Amino acid sequence: MPYNDMPLEELQVYVPARSEAADFDAFWQSTLAEAHSFPLNATFTPVNAKLKMVETFDVTFNGFGGQPIKGWLILPRDRSGKIPCIVEYIGYGGGRGFAIDWLLWATAGYAHFIMDTRGQGSSWKQGDTPDVEPAGSNPQHPGFMTRGIMKPETYYYRRVFTDAVRAVEAARSHEAIDGSRIAITGGSQGGGITLAVAGLDSSVTLAMPDVPFLCHYKVAIEKADRDPYGEIVRYLHTHRDHVKTVLSNLDYFDGINFSARAQAKALFSVGLMDDICPARTVYAAYNHYAGEKDIVIYPYNNHEGGESFHMMEKLNFVTSAWPV
Repeated sequence: MPYNDMPLEELQVYVPARSEAADFDAFWQSTLAEAHSFPLNATFTPVNAKLKMVETFDVTFNGFGGQPIKGWLILPRDRSGKIPCIVEYIGYGGGRGFAIDWLLWATAGYAHFIMDTRGQGSSWKQGDTPDVEPAGSNPQHPGFMTRGIMKPETYYYRRVFTDAVRAVEAARSHEAIDGSRIAITGGSQGGGITLAVAGLDSSVTLAMPDVPFLCHYKVAIEKADRDPYGEIVRYLHTHRDHVKTVLSNLDYFDGINFSARAQAKALFSVGLMDDICPARTVYAAYNHYAGEKDIVIYPYNNHEGGESFHMMEKLNFVTSAWPV
């Protein structure tokens, strides 16, 4: 796979103009206020996952519209006092899977809260949370990228990003977790969700977006060679009269606009041969990121990024901030 984007020296200074609706902040303030009108109702049901070194909880909490969202909470069994928590968001198409899929952070001594992604979990890891769509949602291309895309109020990621903020609140509500030490992370879609939460919830301390998706949409749909951005391209290929509306609506959900508001200390990753999230879309978010930040570059990697190499980077990043 050859390089398919700018040279690194150009990426490092790539700060594209942001396209942002005048009511961006008001839109998200009212969205979260509406979510907070519903009780969180976070429940943590112990599960016997046959894992002797950790405690496992089946989580349910109320997200967007007061709708129930599933998750896992995994705690190290050997712990003292309240501990920091890593809240993780999942890549496109995946669900929360089984508790045995998520053992790294708990075995390192941290609480690990995994949010199921509404409507997803049938492509590569099973999920358990349906997406309750608002009445009147538009026709969509198969997938999630164009679900409700004709109005910001009905767009799919309005619901997901709201769920993700409430997931942080649910994690913070557990008695074992130190609410002042919350980190958020995820790869691809999970990285895009991480940026959204970092921009919407100033209480988050650390953010680790890996090869983030959902950034710099206008360029991404032109440069990405593969789905999921291709879903938007094919939708606009058919709905030729919707181009202006769709691109304007996506401004409310663009990771570069959330990055410009984020203050959590951040560790990004990028694959310079990435044909799903082209490097310039990641750098657009990184270079606009308002908080303290660093980025780990994987020159010869595609969308898999650093994989286990980057997990070591993330462990070092978290343990240097919060030794346990």
